[in-house]
Amino acid sequence: MENKSLNIKEKIAYGLGAVGKDMMYMLSTSYILYYYQDILGVKAFAMGIILLVARVFDAFNDPIMGVITAKTKTKWGKFRPWIFIGTLSNTLITFLLFSAPPTLSGAGLIAYAAVFYILWGITFTMADIPFWSIVPAFTKPGAERERLTQVGRTCATVGGAIATVTTMICVMALGHGDERIGFRWFALIISIFTGLVITYFSFTIKEKSTVDVKTNTVGDMLKALIHNDQALVMALTIVLVNTAFYTTANLAIYYYKYAVGGADWYHKYTLFAVVGGASQAIAMILLFPLLRKFMQSTKVFRTALLGAVLGYLVFTTIVFTGMSYSVLYVPAVIIFSANGLIMVLLTIFLADTVDYGEKKNGTRDESVIFSIQTFVVKFASGIGVLVASACISIFNISKDTSEGVGQVLTGSSLLGLQITITILPMLIFAIACFVFIKRYKLDDEAMKAIMAEEGKGSDSCAN
Repeated sequence: MENKSLNIKEKIAYGLGAVGKDMMYMLSTSYILYYYQDILGVKAFAMGIILLVARVFDAFNDPIMGVITAKTKTKWGKFRPWIFIGTLSNTLITFLLFSAPPTLSGAGLIAYAAVFYILWGITFTMADIPFWSIVPAFTKPGAERERLTQVGRTCATVGGAIATVTTMICVMALGHGDERIGFRWFALIISIFTGLVITYFSFTIKEKSTVDVKTNTVGDMLKALIHNDQALVMALTIVLVNTAFYTTANLAIYYYKYAVGGADWYHKYTLFAVVGGASQAIAMILLFPLLRKFMQSTKVFRTALLGAVLGYLVFTTIVFTGMSYSVLYVPAVIIFSANGLIMVLLTIFLADTVDYGEKKNGTRDESVIFSIQTFVVKFASGIGVLVASACISIFNISKDTSEGVGQVLTGSSLLGLQITITILPMLIFAIACFVFIKRYKLDDEAMKAIMAEEGKGSDSCAN
């Protein structure tokens, strides 16, 4: 590799690319169910099946894209062509995904949603895998690489937050109250922005070295889980936590529209998202290092899981006692803060299971273990959206039962929504807490013992 360090243009290009990419991701994954079910009238359960199948397919597609990238050889390198082509394709698909023809209905609209959401997943993965894999190809090992990775992840979080916070306000403004038109214009704006920043990225970044892309099959992941009981515990915990969180996330917009109500329901929903997102970021950046000064990592994780259960208990109390919607920001702070701590620690614990697996089996399955995280998160998000869509379908929560103005949901519809958004996730978090406390054993003392043993092994090899 050349010794030349990264310049400011390269850092800006990578950061902007991450912002645009995750704005596209958050728009499509967070609002696709709402757009097709609530605005266009597609049956909720049909959309749930489509989204579950598409996300599971996308999880299986990740290793395939890794193989394709590894075998690519062009004058542009192996990563940039796929980032450029994949993103431009994804921007077009995103616009079409949120621009369903008004003439379509019934089976035709379901087919349109299925085809374009699956294409969306394929084209996003086409760009996403190379985008994160390219870092070693244009950075030097050590601090420079770590800093750029941090910049990328931080900018991705910012991009996702921007999309979450601004979507409904922009949709209402751009469509002058017509959500269908608003989503089309907003998708076009985000698509153009992302296309421009990725074009800038593709012509600014140059691959300075050849990087071998290690790919892992689903079989590799299953084998690693079978032989590493602690990795299996973490995989199960990730599925439970993300299923609970995605269930609430997918239903939050429905709760604000049909239970909280009011002509400005989307402003209230946006503020809820802002409070939650800010709490999660603060927990990751400030609260986690503070708690680690006083607690072992496993104790912080148990505290976060119990905190999530407590937050949902407060959420449940507010919802079922009819307290003011403004009080909902209290459980939002608790739940999102707990989720922020959990997200940080899941990555750390997966890294610990790599060391544990090396001690137990004599093999270090680092890349396989971290591939599992991506796979199970996508799987859990699919389950979460299926649960949300089942709730919407069973309890008839849609524009057919409400104008979205005023607290108009009553009876079984309101009760079903309340239970699914509060009590069900609380029970799933409680199960995750039970699984972790009973089965996970890699606390600080256990990891120190493993590292000490590895150190002795290295010393004996050196001698």
